[in-house]
Amino acid sequence: MKILSFQPLSLYRNGGASRVLRRLYKGAENSVYSIGVTETPGKLPPGEIAEVIVPTFPLHRLWMRWKIRNLFIWLRQKVFKFNTMRQIQNAAQSVDYDTIHMIHHGPYAMALCKDELLNGKHLWVSFHDHYLTTNTNFTDTQYLWNKAHRRLVISTELGQEYQRLFNYQHYEIITDGVLPDEFSSPRKINKEEPVIIYFSGLLHLGYYPLFKVLADALDIISTQCIEFKLIMRGTQQLDFLKNRHYKVEYRTNFISDEAIKQEMDMATILYLPIKFNNPEFYMYSLSTKMVGYLASPGSVLYHGPADSAAYKMLKEANAAICCTTLTVDDMVIAINELIKNKGEVSENAKKLACEKFNFDTIRERFWQTKIN
Repeated sequence: MKILSFQPLSLYRNGGASRVLRRLYKGAENSVYSIGVTETPGKLPPGEIAEVIVPTFPLHRLWMRWKIRNLFIWLRQKVFKFNTMRQIQNAAQSVDYDTIHMIHHGPYAMALCKDELLNGKHLWVSFHDHYLTTNTNFTDTQYLWNKAHRRLVISTELGQEYQRLFNYQHYEIITDGVLPDEFSSPRKINKEEPVIIYFSGLLHLGYYPLFKVLADALDIISTQCIEFKLIMRGTQQLDFLKNRHYKVEYRTNFISDEAIKQEMDMATILYLPIKFNNPEFYMYSLSTKMVGYLASPGSVLYHGPADSAAYKMLKEANAAICCTTLTVDDMVIAINELIKNKGEVSENAKKLACEKFNFDTIRERFWQTKIN
């Protein structure tokens, strides 16, 4: 099987979607060719999978802020959209493949849906998020849901919603997972030692209110003679984290999956924020970073809506301590509860990861040759 992988980013950028794809393709790199899209300039680290990156026009620059940023987004996604799609199509025409595996996300998701590119090929479509959150639309999503030979979804909630919206079609759960050697023993929190709070991933504006609540709560608890260190992997610097009563460390360089795992294993608390203002996202999606958090020694601190897919799963398994408001006092209570916890939620998290996210099983399911 020769796969043409098409996604709205490079396989070798920091981020959950790229990480999942790299892990799914591991061991079969010579059978995969990747086409990604980038909106930002700069070199990407090399990888084992052959990849071409199509730049959009105009590329995003740091000086593009406020209203001018919106103008360039409009130019990129409206005026020059079809030029970018032609570049993607040209890149695909030079590749030998029998299967297209595409991520349904972004304005260029339909670029490979031309008869000359699809005819005689298998089409696998991964739906990571609800279409209302992915800069796509109902019509295109409906087409892909019914056209695909395989529909790979991130959660049961999303699969059932798409069956309701578009048609009853078979789907499979394909997301991140945990390998046997990635499980760590649960660890109790020792408040006599520095408590390390870790967050890994891209940070968008919608998450700022959650981080502000966390920041203020840590300041309050720091007066109780507990030393905290907040580590941010892959995020930009945040002004409201300056002059706090605890240490803040930013780690921005790209590192391997193995190195990220080592960082997570050093953490005492793994912070999992889900923004409150986007129900189409939180009701149907599961954060890929959550899976890695579950297998780490530390304990998960969930911060987000009480009706999200992630909350329901974590709460049912008692695999995290949860704060479901934007109230600082509630976050203080949650963190104190986590500090007092004797490792029970961490132990339950390992059980949940083993039951739901065995990556050997997930990868075997992905590479099956049977087409439903």
